[in-house]
Amino acid sequence: MLSRRDTLRGGLALGATALAPAAGFNALAADTVMRLYWWGTPTRTERTLGAARLFEAANAGVKINGEVGGADYWSKLTTMIAGGNAPDIYQLEPGRFPDYSRRGATRPLDEYLGKIIRTDRLSPGVLALGTLDGKVTGMPLSLNAFALLYHAEVFKEAGIAPPTAKTTWDQFAKLCVDLTKAMGKKNVWAVGNCSRYMQTFQSWLLQRGKLIFTPEGRPGFDAKDGAEWFAYWDALAKAGGCANAEVQALDKANVDSNQMARGNAVMTLSYSNLLAAYQAVAKAPLDITSLPVQSESTPSGLFYRPGLHWSIASTAKSPELAARFIDFFINDVEAGKVLGVERGAPVNLDVMAAIAPTIDPLERKVLDYLKAIEGRVVPYPPPYPLGTSEFDERSFRSIADKVAFGQLSPTKAGEQLLADALRIIKP
Repeated sequence: MLSRRDTLRGGLALGATALAPAAGFNALAADTVMRLYWWGTPTRTERTLGAARLFEAANAGVKINGEVGGADYWSKLTTMIAGGNAPDIYQLEPGRFPDYSRRGATRPLDEYLGKIIRTDRLSPGVLALGTLDGKVTGMPLSLNAFALLYHAEVFKEAGIAPPTAKTTWDQFAKLCVDLTKAMGKKNVWAVGNCSRYMQTFQSWLLQRGKLIFTPEGRPGFDAKDGAEWFAYWDALAKAGGCANAEVQALDKANVDSNQMARGNAVMTLSYSNLLAAYQAVAKAPLDITSLPVQSESTPSGLFYRPGLHWSIASTAKSPELAARFIDFFINDVEAGKVLGVERGAPVNLDVMAAIAPTIDPLERKVLDYLKAIEGRVVPYPPPYPLGTSEFDERSFRSIADKVAFGQLSPTKAGEQLLADALRIIKP
């Protein structure tokens, strides 16, 4: 089990010596082309390609072809895998990582660990975040946590105090209604309707001592839990505190389509590392705090998580080269300087030490936030079972939208959510 205190202290440590690139890179076959596939903002693309160019420079004859996905990332990835044309290395997020690994789409990294992929300077517990069924099938690229991102100046102009780590869900609802009224702008709400965010529902459950899925792959929630979740957001929407159904339905679960990024909201529940991505499209300074809580005495629902994974396709033609790239990406200091903390806090101690003096004030906010929640995080939840991606896309989001449009009551929504989980999830 990941030690949350050791992980943060390691991941944010600011004193260590730099690693040199691993030897033997240039011994690879000449004129080797490797495909790299990810999603993200233009900033992520620029940084990722920058690190890829450094790898090419250190490996004569190697060419990295970068491919960037958008809202269709997952459908394209699934199609490529099914057609036998998977990228050599592709980016996964923690919620979908188990699905792809358990379907045999990823190659275990164990034979490369400590040999090609150096692990001696990784933050304690990092490899556990990429381990599934006893094998490391994804390399965590960073550490982050759930967070609440918000436009700081909007609160000042409205004369309303922003949410804090002690803000309860009930207080948050009142704040949202008051702030929306204070702004008085058409189609602008305090927050987007976050009822369709399965990851946030997971934190909601953790605050109540429950899991969305048990270690055995069974639903850890009941119909009442689902009904309360949907009822909260339904009531908030009807009170005018969060975005309406039409705006909510435009959210495609990425930064560009998020209600705050589109200017329809001034807060969003997201991940700490995405503060920079939202700031890039915001016209005023953003700030960060933690999620609302059930009460001051209950768990926070927060946990340190892998920001993203790199996984090697099971069909990769040069898996050793792919492993060398992953090693370079996470362990090379110069690559780390290019990548910064856009994906979250680097997992290599020496990389973190090297970039700490160079990060900008916005990136410092992210690291300060991760440090601030150190004493409040709960253990990393069990890996999601097979079928979670389908459940998220075809059930959870769909049910949330039906509630928003008045097509389903929260009570019926909770019942359907549990029934769908029992039908779709494969323990």
